[in-house]
Amino acid sequence: MITADRPSVAPVPPAASTAVSTPAATVRVAAKRVEAEGVVSLELVAPDGARLPDWTPGAHVDLVLPDGTTRQYSLCGDRWDAHRYRIGVLREPAGRGGSAYVHDHLAVGDAVGLGGPRNNFPQVPAARYLFVGGGIGITPLLPMIRQAALLGADWELLYGGRTRASMAFVDEPAEIDRERVRVVPQDEHGLLDLRGFVGDPDPGARVYACGPAPMLTALADATEGWPAHTVRTERFVARELGAPARDTPFEVELARTGRTVTVPPGRSMLAAIAEAGVEVLSSCRQGTCGTCETGLLAGEPDHRDSILDDDERAAGDCLFPCVSRARSDRLVLDL
Repeated sequence: MITADRPSVAPVPPAASTAVSTPAATVRVAAKRVEAEGVVSLELVAPDGARLPDWTPGAHVDLVLPDGTTRQYSLCGDRWDAHRYRIGVLREPAGRGGSAYVHDHLAVGDAVGLGGPRNNFPQVPAARYLFVGGGIGITPLLPMIRQAALLGADWELLYGGRTRASMAFVDEPAEIDRERVRVVPQDEHGLLDLRGFVGDPDPGARVYACGPAPMLTALADATEGWPAHTVRTERFVARELGAPARDTPFEVELARTGRTVTVPPGRSMLAAIAEAGVEVLSSCRQGTCGTCETGLLAGEPDHRDSILDDDERAAGDCLFPCVSRARSDRLVLDL
């Protein structure tokens, strides 16, 4: 997930930390509904009816399935409902099995583990919002649209998908304000006209987009002249990267424990740290979920995640050891 600044829009309830995930709690599937072709929604509640952690628009949770699989899903329900979470799950035929388990086996009443919520895609205050959703990428945008409407901000949504039948939650934004919503099924209208939708650069606007990589690449081209931090995107799949900056071992000093570990080529920093007996909470291990975010105290990292933007990388104060490596001979981490 690629984001810019991290503050969330007000008014908000207290939010969970974006840096780490809480250990998985147990929740129960209270409802399961078909939302579109290949998409189901789950409503999750605490087994004892207790309050769930507060969250802000753009947040996601880890769903720990009974078979041990862990996957990340955006929260797309009512953030003011303190007792119920909603997520949308797209069946991914080429996936690693998590979505298939949810679609084919998970049933109402089943218990699942829950980690988070965390937010690497926070909604910041703005006078105007342009939302672009592609397929299941609509899910993190739904709470943002509700928040924009609540605050009286100007907003528009461009929502695309393969077919109208495959587009989940398609009626919800229109229920807020139909005049602000453009639904564009590809089989009816072709590809999204992103340049026409965003228009000229607007320093007072914020563009939020989530969807497949080709759509996000096209959006980057359409907003090339926009000011820094005005365009924010989230990825469900890690971006393609070239080879690491170096193919030789490097050292990682764990400042709090006083240990130093060597990370050889072909082994992740996360694995090397774990071998040294230091646990770092992790989930996706692809640099997309943000669970393993770790403070960087010294050294030059080779950032290989799909979360930080250029300015955040330049700040040099954190990395994601599941995928990050080093440019310098030594890194010092806040562990």
